[in-house]
Order: sequence, then C-alpha cells, then structure tokens
Amino acid sequence: MIEQVLQPYNLQKALKQVIVNKGSAGVDRMQISQLTEHIRKRKDELFQSIRACNYLPQPILGVEIPKGNGKTRLLGVPTVTDRLLQQAVSQVLMPKYEYEFSENSYGFRPNKNARQAVGKALGYIHEGYTHIVDIDLKTFFDEVDHCLMLNLLYQKVKCPTTLRLIRKWLKAPIQINGKLPPVLLFFLEFVNLSLSIFLCLFVPVFQCQFVIFYCIFCVAF
Repeated sequence: MIEQVLQPYNLQKALKQVIVNKGSAGVDRMQISQLTEHIRKRKDELFQSIRACNYLPQPILGVEIPKGNGKTRLLGVPTVTDRLLQQAVSQVLMPKYEYEFSENSYGFRPNKNARQAVGKALGYIHEGYTHIVDIDLKTFFDEVDHCLMLNLLYQKVKCPTTLRLIRKWLKAPIQINGKLPPVLLFFLEFVNLSLSIFLCLFVPVFQCQFVIFYCIFCVAF
C-alpha cells in the first residue's frame, strides 16, 4: 500500500487538497506556500526514509482556540509535510471503507457535503418528522483507544510500512509554548487522517441510522 500512497498522482492530488485546506504552519514554521518547492527538492530523501521505516513525524504544535462557551479547545497542528503525507494515506484508505458507510452519513465522504445533509433534514421535516437528535462524541480524540483503532485498521490494511507511519502519527508528541509536556491528553488533529480513520472504522461498526451524520471539523486558523 505504501507505494500507492507515494504514487505521483496520489501525492499531487494530496498536495492540491492540502493547499485548498489552508491552515497555519506547524512547529517547523513552514507555510503551505513553501510546501511544493520543499517536496520538489526533498522528495527522494523523504520517500526513502518512509520506505526504510526511518521517517519520524515532527512534534505537533499545540494551539488553544476559543469555544463558544467561554472555554478553549486545544488543537494540534501537524507540519505541512505531515499533512501532505496524511492526506495521501487518507486518499488510499477511504475507498477501502466507503462502501460500508450508511447512506445517512454525509461527513467527509466523496460527493457528500453539508448542503446535502441539510436537504435531507428538510425532506424529513416535510414528511412530518418534528424531532432532531444532536449527538456529540465529547473528547473522543482525547481518549480514543489507539490499539482498538489500529486493530480495526489492520483488518484491511496489511502493509507494515503504512501501519507504522500511522502509529508514528498517533504517538507524535505535542509542543505547547515551545515545550514538550511528558504526558498530556490532547485533541489530535490530523486534518483528514484521524477523522478519516474514525469515519472509516467506527461508523460502519455501529451503523447508526441518524437523520444526519455530518461532522464539522475546523482546521483553519
């Protein structure tokens, strides 16, 4: 699978998506505008380290953003290089799970969007339904069992190099105010990767028939 991830077309598609997603720089301060040139110059070295299982993700930059209730949320911002690789992995993973999704799932799926979810809700309202259930998995990414997630992933992904890459991302330390706390629960933002793994693995397992399943995931600062 790792060769599918590193295939030029897949990487170019991932690069375009990372640029569209925008977002801020990670701990290395590299901006998205610098990513194309960086990959052009360093891709051979980067891909060799991945294939040799020597690649280590850089720490994740911890950023606190305000929430509507007066509290703050701790977000993790990977470097743009890691975001590119995570997007490339996500693009290879998604087709393996897409067919298992509920037809009522609209979040982060090909050819699905929030407008369609709202349209579906309006359709139910016109049919006479009057109740909407809003469900939020509180602190899910803070406390998700990585072993469970990886075991579920292994059922379809047998490439040890790809699995190792994902494990390294899951274990990457978070840097806050220039320091790396030894132990910290934090919201692990992998732009598309962590959310994609969650959607790929857990939604088909539970097959919940919600009126709407649309995840709002903010990555821009």
